[in-house]
Amino acid sequence: MILDIWQSFRRMPLWVQIWVAMILVPVNAASIFYITQPSGVWIALLAIGGMAPNLIVMAVERGFSRTMALPHLVLWIPLVVLICCLLTDAQPLSGSYTSFLVILLVVDVISLAFDIPDAVKWWKGAREIA
Repeated sequence: MILDIWQSFRRMPLWVQIWVAMILVPVNAASIFYITQPSGVWIALLAIGGMAPNLIVMAVERGFSRTMALPHLVLWIPLVVLICCLLTDAQPLSGSYTSFLVILLVVDVISLAFDIPDAVKWWKGAREIA
């Protein structure tokens, strides 16, 4: 199973592999380091929660597929709204937390820009594994 998942990952375009392994997963996972900040627990739950179900998807489907967009939509859209509220609120945030939230916002908005069309394709029946 692990070999099937790895091979599926490696069949994706190189830029997608780099995006997922070096940007998307690490930035969302880094939210755990900010749980003591305002709404930090919610940020971490939504950020990591948007990725965690995909471990099950990968195991069941034995690879990467458009199904993986669905948890992102369900949890990262509220995450983006929460981040926007935090960044525009009058309550001051630490500089590093503000910088992290901006980076997380940009990364997840970019991801959602890919996830929305993938979810539509999935809804229309495109459910092949990479």
